[in-house]
Amino acid sequence: MKIAIACDHGGFPLKQELAELIKSLGHEVIDLGAHQYDKVDDYPDFARYMGQAIQHGQADRGVLLCGSGVGASVAANKLTGVRAAVCHDTYSAHQGVEHDAMNVLCMGARIVGVEVANELVRAFLGAKFSGEERHERRLEKVKGMEAGG
Repeated sequence: MKIAIACDHGGFPLKQELAELIKSLGHEVIDLGAHQYDKVDDYPDFARYMGQAIQHGQADRGVLLCGSGVGASVAANKLTGVRAAVCHDTYSAHQGVEHDAMNVLCMGARIVGVEVANELVRAFLGAKFSGEERHERRLEKVKGMEAGG
């Protein structure tokens, strides 16, 4: 899969390590920044880059980091077709894909350490949407809400 990764200054210390892990798992990494530490950068900018990569088919999934993961998740979900969630446990990281077709994993680099983040990324990337009727039905309802219905 093609996996985009992006972060603001809060997520910057964790991004490179996760990019290396993603590569080691056999995925292509698309690095959307930040490319250097800048204490005044803004998470919505990187959430937009992530969302656009998903929307345009440049990435199949994404890993988005900020200090808590919350701001990045809120911003990313404003973009059509993005289903982002903050996950700080492995069950949510894989179940969000399997049941909810989550395509962006958000994490707080100030909340989780590198080992937990590695496990979360493994769980997220190892999961597949179930395609079960109930999950498809729910996904269609979410898409309808996204379209303004």
